[in-house]
Amino acid sequence: MNEQENSVSFFRFKDLRIYAKAIEYIAWVQEETVHLREDQQFMLGEKFVKAAQGIALNIVEGSVRNKVQFIYYLKIAKSFIRECVVYTDIAAKSSILSEEKIHHSVCQLMELTKMTGKLLTSLQDSIPSINRKEKVDEFSEVV
Repeated sequence: MNEQENSVSFFRFKDLRIYAKAIEYIAWVQEETVHLREDQQFMLGEKFVKAAQGIALNIVEGSVRNKVQFIYYLKIAKSFIRECVVYTDIAAKSSILSEEKIHHSVCQLMELTKMTGKLLTSLQDSIPSINRKEKVDEFSEVV
């Protein structure tokens, strides 16, 4: 096994398509916001990038935990997706990004939402229905 294959298997989250998609979206947001004016960068750019990073960071954090906790972190990732929708809307309303770029952002966020939903469903279906809600509620209270 070469070094690159070893690092991918060591960091199991790198095998998740949703993680790759989130990283791709972060790179796109960074590329599109790096040239903003200073005031736009402060008011929108930095926050937009941070929200995009929140998607990937919560996917990673959840993936190294048990299924109930992974569900919890995926729900947080979905909150960051919605936050990115808001920043996309602000960019559209302020004419900071072109219609084509707004459309691209929305499509990427829709894809991330679908992928997150499918992963959530898969994880929830793999947990025995008895005590499923109790386990999720119990973890939510602890965190």
